[in-house]
Amino acid sequence: MVPIRQRLRAALPAAVKARDRTAMAALRATLAAIDNAEAAERPADVDRHLGIEQLPVGVGAAEVPRLVLTDAQVEQIVRAELAEREAVAREYERAGRPERAAELRAEADVLAAHLADPTHLADPSSTERS
Repeated sequence: MVPIRQRLRAALPAAVKARDRTAMAALRATLAAIDNAEAAERPADVDRHLGIEQLPVGVGAAEVPRLVLTDAQVEQIVRAELAEREAVAREYERAGRPERAAELRAEADVLAAHLADPTHLADPSSTERS
């Protein structure tokens, strides 16, 4: 089975080619949320006891390895993005903005389709002919 992150990344170029703004917005935001979750914070006290002349400088001096998320954690992030869109859509409905609510529900539907169907990728033959 293809990991959900890989499915989302594969669906993004297809959405761009199809000029599907709804899918592009949902996929980009969700992939960004996954990338943000992998960012590791650099401990604040790493260089605290060093004098200014002893601080590491230059490219990569402050780099910290990224976190590695499991498939379950990635799926949880996608589900959170889906739930957030649905909750905000309800708020827009209450505020009298049904058009924006419909956009958010369409984005939620894109994410739900990728969660529900692991084979929800664009037809591979259509991308090879380009």
